[in-house]
Amino acid sequence: MGFRWTSPLAQVIAVGFICFCCPGMFNALNSLGGGGQVDSKVGQNANVALYTCFAVFGLLSGAIHNKLGPKWTIFLGCSTYVLYVGSLLSYNHNQNGAFTIAAGGILGVGAGMLWTAQGAMMMAYPREQEKGRYIGYFWAIFNMGAVLGSVIAFAINFDQTETKSLGDATYAVFIVIMGIGTLIALSLCPPSKVTHSNGDHIQIQPFPTWLGEIKAIFLLFLDWRMLVLIPMFLSSNWFYSYQFSTVNGGYFSLRTQSLNNIFYWLSQIFGSYSFARVLDFQGVNRRTRALWGLAIITVCFVSTWIGGIFFQRTYSIQDPHPNHDFELGASYVGPLFLYIFYGLNDAAWQTYIYWLMGALSNDATVLSRYAGFYKCVQSSGAAISWRINAIETPYMTELIICFALLVASIPGALFLALRIKDHTTEETYDLPPSSESDKQTQDQNF
Repeated sequence: MGFRWTSPLAQVIAVGFICFCCPGMFNALNSLGGGGQVDSKVGQNANVALYTCFAVFGLLSGAIHNKLGPKWTIFLGCSTYVLYVGSLLSYNHNQNGAFTIAAGGILGVGAGMLWTAQGAMMMAYPREQEKGRYIGYFWAIFNMGAVLGSVIAFAINFDQTETKSLGDATYAVFIVIMGIGTLIALSLCPPSKVTHSNGDHIQIQPFPTWLGEIKAIFLLFLDWRMLVLIPMFLSSNWFYSYQFSTVNGGYFSLRTQSLNNIFYWLSQIFGSYSFARVLDFQGVNRRTRALWGLAIITVCFVSTWIGGIFFQRTYSIQDPHPNHDFELGASYVGPLFLYIFYGLNDAAWQTYIYWLMGALSNDATVLSRYAGFYKCVQSSGAAISWRINAIETPYMTELIICFALLVASIPGALFLALRIKDHTTEETYDLPPSSESDKQTQDQNF
């Protein structure tokens, strides 16, 4: 049938490019440690505000998405990324940390909206046998944004061997790219217009009422499938503060941090896409693939984080900033490969989480609630971990906490993986019926 903008794949790819421009650029900045500022406490405290607000609005964003639809939910979410980078640019001139921290909180609201809508589309639009592949496509495109952002930062700061803040030019380029992503969001189709090649529509429940939608969201706290995944959700962004601030920001020079991030985000592309192919392999049933996937990520993260323990023993928070540069040669290669494997692990971990949730439902409305719940718990963990980092917790203690949370995630994931069915049976909740005005609004947005 050729290319159709209303096809599920085209819409997921579009969201991938939106996230390429906005969260991708944000990840490139955030992985420099402190948003590219020498005074990392400003970026750390902004991240605490960001993830605290993200946790609250992540939970509520499922209802917002189900009411407004993906176009306006994502557009509003993207606009907050532009504001946040603008606050970092402003900080270069007036050192007003309060503005940056407030912008971080506002970004948390917007990120909750963006990621909830994105998660619903990525999990609901593909057919059951294609969900891993769609997740891999999205993750590859999205992380190319972080790769590009890291290349930009590396090129602009190539001559800077000492530790210093990013210049205005770097922030300005990021703002322009994020603005482009925000405008792309306006081109997204309503879910009711998205059809598969045979004409089938994606599954969408009608919006009940605001009360009914909120009830459905809070019923997730009684859903055993979500409860057993809480440790996995909690751990999925917890390690970012350690990897970005303690390892990358605390050990390497500014230009080397940017170079490291190029490899980190490239490894995410490879890790997600290759792992997604395993999860979609049709030679065995879905339950077996779920168990294979869990075994793979367990072996990978255990071996990587044990390597991290040996590396972390070489420096501590009491040491002056090591400021290691890539020109050191052989002594740089080992830490670089460790950082690359951290990226591979992150991609596989989050791909597996999305794939598991996608195996529980095919309905865009239900999956938006799952995505919001996931982001709520994930961001709660991130807020705590960035605060732990900001109060100068010993580096080895940070690492042990990250490792312990990852290990604690395995029993719940195994409990669910053993119960995955080959085909999804939808569960519905007894929700209040929608009013006529709500139904009219829903028809306009969907």
